[in-house]
Amino acid sequence: MLSFISVKQSFFLCVFFCFLWGLNSCETAVEKRNRLYDRISRHEIKLIPDFRVPTKKELKEKKKYAFQFYKNILGSEVFNGQFLVAKNGKVFFYKAQGYSNFREKKMIDAHTPLHVASVSKVATALCVLRLVDKKLIRLDADVRRYLPEIPYKGITVRMLLNHRSGIPYYGYFTYGNWKLSNKLHNHDVLNLLKEHKFPLNFRSDAKFAYCNTNFSLLALIIEKVTSKSFPAAMRKYIFEPLHMEDSFILSDEMNELEISQSYNSSMVPQAFDYLDAVYGDKNLYTTAHDLLKMDMATYSNDFLSDSLRKQMYKGYSYEHEGVNNYGLGIRMKEMTGRSSFFFHTGWWHGNTTCYGSLRKDTICVVALSNKYTRSVYNIGLLVDKYGNYPYDYKEDLLKQNYK
Repeated sequence: MLSFISVKQSFFLCVFFCFLWGLNSCETAVEKRNRLYDRISRHEIKLIPDFRVPTKKELKEKKKYAFQFYKNILGSEVFNGQFLVAKNGKVFFYKAQGYSNFREKKMIDAHTPLHVASVSKVATALCVLRLVDKKLIRLDADVRRYLPEIPYKGITVRMLLNHRSGIPYYGYFTYGNWKLSNKLHNHDVLNLLKEHKFPLNFRSDAKFAYCNTNFSLLALIIEKVTSKSFPAAMRKYIFEPLHMEDSFILSDEMNELEISQSYNSSMVPQAFDYLDAVYGDKNLYTTAHDLLKMDMATYSNDFLSDSLRKQMYKGYSYEHEGVNNYGLGIRMKEMTGRSSFFFHTGWWHGNTTCYGSLRKDTICVVALSNKYTRSVYNIGLLVDKYGNYPYDYKEDLLKQNYK
């Protein structure tokens, strides 16, 4: 009898502990799913302001449109990347799917860093501006103050940030002046400018012309004033303060085969080439959640002073009429009677990306794909639903098939 009771007690104890383990596992799964979202509300990131938590009623309609965009525009069956929409830092729609490495069948999840192409410029600009706040860089200083090798007079740091320098694109002037079998680095770009003194495309500050060379030089300025490599400086001033734990800048020390690959629209791998070692203009690998953290921080005076924020989010190029303009490392659309919409797009190899900041409504939209698709650039369809922004689509492409 005693032996029977002992066995019985052991059985119930085993069941009880299994129940506790199962309960704990469920809680762990929930915590893991919400970890990135809750961190912001718990003030673990001190540089992110405390936004009001939106109500379920507020988010219901917004979630509907996000789902429609995911299904009808991105293509829920073929999308390969990450898509996120958040209000006041609260993520109300998120999808991660597809492959970071199709050959090895490595799936994309919330922690998979993807190459965000020219969306990298937003992060580079924020690093520059934080260093301006720290008195290490002057926005209107001649760039020769930091890079004396530059053969042009009168170009300021601000002109690099708003693409008004007139400096030609390194992807063009390397032909005939660089052995294309060798990797090109940022200091090589500077040395080529010094050696060949390529003519400016136009008089500096005369007009806007988007050019990656501007941001490759900004990365060198960051290195000069911080005495750190650009990847290390970005960790110190952007990634670590914001707990962007899945973000990094591609460097020579990394194995290119171990990071997210890029693909054309048919999932054929796109090879790295001699331009892939240049950073500042590109080469940020990050996630949709990390970009949300960065977006949230831009509202904080502790992360970026109000004075510099106003200078970042304003247009500098009014030579031609239209809604399109460019701030300091950020694209924008302006229209009388509507709120300005700030965003940046990216395209490098098969990586196509878009980041949007609806600042009046504190909404952030991120669409990242490592498989070539132009659908990520259509976030204006969402913007049109989320506020009075400069988009006006005659055909409502988001009204179908929502359940």
